Amino acid sequence: MLTKFVFRNFKSFRDDTILDLSASKITEYADHLFDTGIEKVLPTVAIYGANASGKSNVYQAFEYMSQYVVNSFKFGGDDDSNQKSDFGYMKPTPFLFDSKSKNQESLFEVSFVDTGSESIKSYQYGFAVNSQGITREWLNRKAKTARAYKRIFYRDAETLDLTGIPVKYRENLEVSLEREVLISSLGAKLKISKLKFIRDWFLQNEFADFGDPAESFFMSRFLPAGFVDNQEVQDNVVRFFSAFDDSIKGFHIQKVTSSDSDKKEEHYTIDAIHSMIDSDETASIPLHLESDGTLKMFALYPVLQEVLERGNVLFIDELNARLHPLLVKNFIHTFLTPELNPHRAQLVFTTHDTWQLSTDILRRDEIYFTQKDKQGISHLYSLADCVDEDGVKIRKDENFEKNYLNGKYKGIPDIKKFDIMDSVKCKENLS
Repeated sequence: MLTKFVFRNFKSFRDDTILDLSASKITEYADHLFDTGIEKVLPTVAIYGANASGKSNVYQAFEYMSQYVVNSFKFGGDDDSNQKSDFGYMKPTPFLFDSKSKNQESLFEVSFVDTGSESIKSYQYGFAVNSQGITREWLNRKAKTARAYKRIFYRDAETLDLTGIPVKYRENLEVSLEREVLISSLGAKLKISKLKFIRDWFLQNEFADFGDPAESFFMSRFLPAGFVDNQEVQDNVVRFFSAFDDSIKGFHIQKVTSSDSDKKEEHYTIDAIHSMIDSDETASIPLHLESDGTLKMFALYPVLQEVLERGNVLFIDELNARLHPLLVKNFIHTFLTPELNPHRAQLVFTTHDTWQLSTDILRRDEIYFTQKDKQGISHLYSLADCVDEDGVKIRKDENFEKNYLNGKYKGIPDIKKFDIMDSVKCKENLS
């Protein structure tokens, strides 16, 4: 389970930024918490903030770290053109409005607890990267009963300490490692179990960016595992839909083979089956003609299925887009309900839907805000850490939604009247 994500100097975030999923000592909704045996952890975090305040950059920071871990073994090589092509995609974007930070490294670190083995362990893994490659990388591990973390490896420009790696693998790592490549990624490729475990943790987390229309379109065409051939999977999808729309009774799937002079390609057409209102018969319509909300839930089903089965982390940008607030609430409750979430999956999402700030849904430490200051620097903070003008922490019985919209917690846009009509009149006068 993810307990903490720390990053620095990435896009609009210049300074150390912490997303902490370790539960604070507040008392409300103790049944939300997962007890890892080491500490209690939050199952979900909601991130609010004004447009352009940095909400999506939190999502993108974790996505960037994950993609780099999963893919960096491909980077580097003797072919400079390939190196530039591959590594260029993964170059970090530092905070650019500061002459110092724009030339400094970007840093990313996660802390998580492994509860899947007999002995519970905590891990700290991170790296720093600039336009030239990896500047630092580290992995530490701590047993449940240990007082301090033990180093597995550490590297920087002058040091390569592989103390915690089995001796038989060290030479291969030393010979193969390049400045753009992470030890975790290369070690997974070399089948070093300690390092493959780290890579796989990132690989199994899921992302859904519904702020990106192209990604939403792609995801709505990504079929759940076994959907084509397994009737049980199709029935599960229908059952999933019935939570918000019971008009879909099933699916009709047809394989279509298209060919040209070079190769044949297979794809599937999917129709949603609906009941007729005046008979016992059914009617079918192409799935892509269903509502945007239905298509979004179809897109969410595969990633939701994966994280609930494996107990991993699901990051969603703009969860509320094209979904009714009650449907969003139901989705969140899936992660908050132990019977529905037995493997302790976690949800981190950005949203503008203030209705979810109602005190009967989320704990104060499950609510975060992003705020951009006058210098254009984004800041991330928890409602549990907010204090009023007298220095008193926010009470659990406050009206979070009302106070947020009134600006008590910040994280809202600085609204000014539009002067579009004045501009129009000016143009008319000029003409």
